[in-house]
Amino acid sequence: MAEPLLTRKVHDALLGAARSGITPVTCSLDLDRTNVIVHVEADGWTMEGRRFPYLQRCKDRTVYYWTGTEFAPAARFTTSLIKLVPTEWGAPTFEIDGIKMLPTARVSPYADAEAKVRLIEPRGKRILDTCGGLGYFAAWCMHGGAKHVSSFETSADVLWLRSLNPWSPRDAPELSLAHADVTSEIAKLPPDSFDAALHDPPRFGIAGELYSQVFYNALAKVLRRGAPLFHYTGAPNKLSSGRDLASEVEQRLRIAGFSTRLAGDGVLAHKK
Repeated sequence: MAEPLLTRKVHDALLGAARSGITPVTCSLDLDRTNVIVHVEADGWTMEGRRFPYLQRCKDRTVYYWTGTEFAPAARFTTSLIKLVPTEWGAPTFEIDGIKMLPTARVSPYADAEAKVRLIEPRGKRILDTCGGLGYFAAWCMHGGAKHVSSFETSADVLWLRSLNPWSPRDAPELSLAHADVTSEIAKLPPDSFDAALHDPPRFGIAGELYSQVFYNALAKVLRRGAPLFHYTGAPNKLSSGRDLASEVEQRLRIAGFSTRLAGDGVLAHKK
C-alpha cells in the first residue's frame, strides 16, 4: 500500500464524517488517482488495517505526506522553499519561493502537459526533456509511445517531491531521469541524438541561462534536422513591463537554426 497523502479537502471530509458518525468513507488518499475505503473514528482513521491520526492543523494549499510517525508538509527549504501544492484537478503543481511552476488557473497541469507533448508527436521518438520537474511531460511522452525520454532535473528537492507525487512517472525502461544540470550536461550529449525536445524552464529571473543563445545553440546541436522543440515561455512581466519573452526566445532560436511559431503559452520550433 502506498503511503497516504492528505489535503485540507480530504482531511475536512474525514473529520466531518467522524463528527456525523458516518463510516466507512470512500475518499482519495493519493490526490485523486484512486479511491479507498476509510473507517473514521473521533480520534483517528483506519485504512487497510493501518491507523492514522488527524492533524492538529491542516492548512490550505498544502499536501501532507506520512513520514512513518506523523503527517508533515511536502515541502523543503535548502536554498529556496519548494513545496507540492494541490489543485482542484488532483494532479498537483509545485512552487519555488511562492512562484507557481505549472499552469493551474484554467486547466490541470497534467492535462496541460498532455496538450504540449502532443505538439511534438512523441511516438517512436527519442526525446530530450530538459527540465524534468514533476515529470508530467515525460509521463505523456511515454503514454504517447516515445522510444525513449532522457530527462534532467537539477534540484534534489524537486526530485524528492516527485517521489511523493502519485502523478509523477515511476521507473520505466523508456525513461532515464538524471539528477543533473542540463546546461552543463547537454554539451556531453552526441550531435543529432534526439528526435524531439521539450523545454520547460523556470522563470527567466530564476534560470536565465536556460534562455541564453549558448543553450539554444546546444539544443540545435543535439537535435536532428526537422526535430520539433516545444519551449514554454508564459508571459512574465508582459503587462507590467511590456516585455515580450516569447518574441525574444523566437529570435534566439532562429539564430540557433530553428524555424519558429507561437503555440499557446510557448514557442514551437523545428530544427532546420
